[in-house]
Amino acid sequence: MGETIMDILFKHGQPVAAVPGGSCFNSIISIGRTGLPCRFIGYTGNDRVGLQTQVFLKENGVSIDDFEVREGEKSAISLAFLDENGDATYQFYKETPRAHKDWPVPDFQKDDVLLFGSYYAICEGMRPQVAPTLEAANRSGAILYYDLNFRRSHAHELEALLPSIHQNFRESTIVRGSADDFEVMYQSRDARDIYKHHISKYCPLFICTAGADTITICTPSDAFDFQAPKVDNVVSTVGAGDNFNAGFIYGLMHENISREQLQTLSREGWQRLIDYATAFAGQACQSTDNFISHDFSKKLRIRS
Repeated sequence: MGETIMDILFKHGQPVAAVPGGSCFNSIISIGRTGLPCRFIGYTGNDRVGLQTQVFLKENGVSIDDFEVREGEKSAISLAFLDENGDATYQFYKETPRAHKDWPVPDFQKDDVLLFGSYYAICEGMRPQVAPTLEAANRSGAILYYDLNFRRSHAHELEALLPSIHQNFRESTIVRGSADDFEVMYQSRDARDIYKHHISKYCPLFICTAGADTITICTPSDAFDFQAPKVDNVVSTVGAGDNFNAGFIYGLMHENISREQLQTLSREGWQRLIDYATAFAGQACQSTDNFISHDFSKKLRIRS
């Protein structure tokens, strides 16, 4: 569940690619390419960008039963300026997200996975849709995976947004965020300290990533550190975190891990999930696309 946005990538001041994006959108495209049944909850404008986005979802195996094309809405655009390391700074052109008053809540099943996050999941305009969707998913016994993805551009709104963030924490099975997110929110990059003081009282499972550095997982009984593998030939890191999420969720499905089993997962179990997550993230960094390649996804289908 999330926003859609057309990412236009620039390098050395010149546009080099234009690809449909959005944090959870990037994740669901990669999931769809693996052949796992999935659907995207969101909306876009009824314009050329929006219609192109809708076609792209269907072409990549993603159901659009919960996806709306809205009349009178402008599809969102972002400009991503890549540096020499493939890292991006962004400039956004979009309308404030808003929920449709008649949007039905999807029907969730036990151990489905609902991925949600970013400003879309906390802004006032989307809460009438987001809150009941999270509640319905929780009641069904689904796994709720919350990726904060909190950008510095929203730092001035943090105090007003905290009640929604905390509610999302409460509803979540897993909270995932980057050290960059928490530096903006809590002026700390220490995963264990962040879990102890800001996450654990709301949600028992926490993943903190730090780019190419350490990945930390905190649970009520333990904490585990994993080194992110080195990625060669990095072209763009725009979709790295989104594909980390996709790989983690693919791992949950591939390993048949239930919501209950997550609570007592061993270090070895977490390691297998991290291996999936970092494989997806690393592969997505090797092109200007925001998703895993078709060749990479074919190998996953064969292995499955």
